[in-house]
Amino acid sequence: MKAILTTIGKDQVGIIAGVSQFLAAKSINILDVSQTIMDGYFTMMMMVEIKDEELDFSVLTAGLNDLGQKLGVEIKIRRAEIYQAMHQL
Repeated sequence: MKAILTTIGKDQVGIIAGVSQFLAAKSINILDVSQTIMDGYFTMMMMVEIKDEELDFSVLTAGLNDLGQKLGVEIKIRRAEIYQAMHQL
């Protein structure tokens, strides 16, 4: 399954490393990434691939929420299917 992960918050050291390490520990592959800093705020969007079909998406979301709190950013993940459906309407 593909998913879109977004990260937004005040720029600081370790955001990319923290998110990347979290994903690697879950065997989630980063397919594409775009990131920038706008007026001191870090923004990143990733397309990721989740191959573990037994991975509970709600548990993954909760883990990313916890990570976001530790890093001082907001991390959201959504299934790519949601975006595809929005464009078909």
